[in-house]
Amino acid sequence: MTSATKVIHDFLAAHRREAEGFLADLVRMPSDNPPGDCAPHAERTARLLEGMGFTVERHAVSQEAVTATGMASCVNLVVRVRFGERGGATIALNAHGDVVPPGRGWTADPYGAEVRDGVMYGRGVAVSKSDFATYTFALRALLAAAAKGARFEGAVELHFTYDEEVGGAIGPRWLLAQGISKPDYVISAGFAYGITTAHNGCLHLEVEVTGKSGHAAEPEKGVDALEAATGVLAGLYALRKSYAHTRSAVPGIASPTLVVGLVRGGINTNVVPDNVVFRIDRRIILEENPAEVEAALTANIRELAAKWPGIRVEVRRILLAVPFVPIAGQDRLVSALQRHGEAILGEPLRTHGVPIYTDARLYTSAGVPAVLYGAGPRTLVEANGHRADEKLVLEDLHKATLVVALALSDLLQ
Repeated sequence: MTSATKVIHDFLAAHRREAEGFLADLVRMPSDNPPGDCAPHAERTARLLEGMGFTVERHAVSQEAVTATGMASCVNLVVRVRFGERGGATIALNAHGDVVPPGRGWTADPYGAEVRDGVMYGRGVAVSKSDFATYTFALRALLAAAAKGARFEGAVELHFTYDEEVGGAIGPRWLLAQGISKPDYVISAGFAYGITTAHNGCLHLEVEVTGKSGHAAEPEKGVDALEAATGVLAGLYALRKSYAHTRSAVPGIASPTLVVGLVRGGINTNVVPDNVVFRIDRRIILEENPAEVEAALTANIRELAAKWPGIRVEVRRILLAVPFVPIAGQDRLVSALQRHGEAILGEPLRTHGVPIYTDARLYTSAGVPAVLYGAGPRTLVEANGHRADEKLVLEDLHKATLVVALALSDLLQ
């Protein structure tokens, strides 16, 4: 064990309780998105980081851009630490502090950060406030090693953003577009027992079906938008079944999927409904072209609606997230994480894809190699991510932090 490696091990072992307390503090402050009023959480995080000695840049997004995203407030945090006088890579560590609302079925307070048998419970404890702690303490361990004489060349940045749950447009994409950061590599929030090197894209469409209202006693004098929407939905569900025949070659990713997750419409029980709106989530595998997927699905919807006389249909894009695909340079991140992960976790760190979409795609779309790696179990389901009783085994937090710190040590030498 080198002297730098020993300092990193010793520092993290001595600061386990502090890392857990930092995470608990972040979980106890709500940052649900929606409604997306996340600036208070960012300020709390910034103050905690400043208490550790970091200089924190607060990058407030314009209210116009925030409102257009459907949020109430958004401030992105950036911390920059330079090692050596010049040269070396800049490695960004990105995690998001916005979370989905808790929903029902919790056995613990969603904002309580309760710990039972070494497991912390709370909304965002795994996705992805945990990696605020992972990355912060990995960077602190690196600083401790540098203070003891370890020589590193390059820079580490913390990118703590607040809009991942609504697409990332005013988080990582905004930081890159504004020229606030130009990293060479990115490690983005993930789980401890595997390295995510690819993930699905996602298309969200809003479909509005419009007919003509009428009295329920004379329904033939109206044009029933709900009846037409039901027909369109039946056609979409039939289309969904055909997706099973399209298979991805990436381990961890199966087939395209389609879900209608929201429906609203109608006026009253005794009125022929004149308007129905529903939203579609269509997951895009790496082998598909996102533009072609959108064009084909839109055409399918219009063709299905055309079967209903007097019906008008409008299709609006809400989100188009391109897939996260491997690009040149990603292998360097993978190699560094795998080298230390196997020793610390006692098993190989394998690469895989996942069917979700994340902020990592925004970095690779800008030409920056990225992987997903951080604190958590093997699967999102094990963590109860986006479900009741979201949880994190605290030992996984500490192991992931050590893996990231040692990987950074390698990458900066």
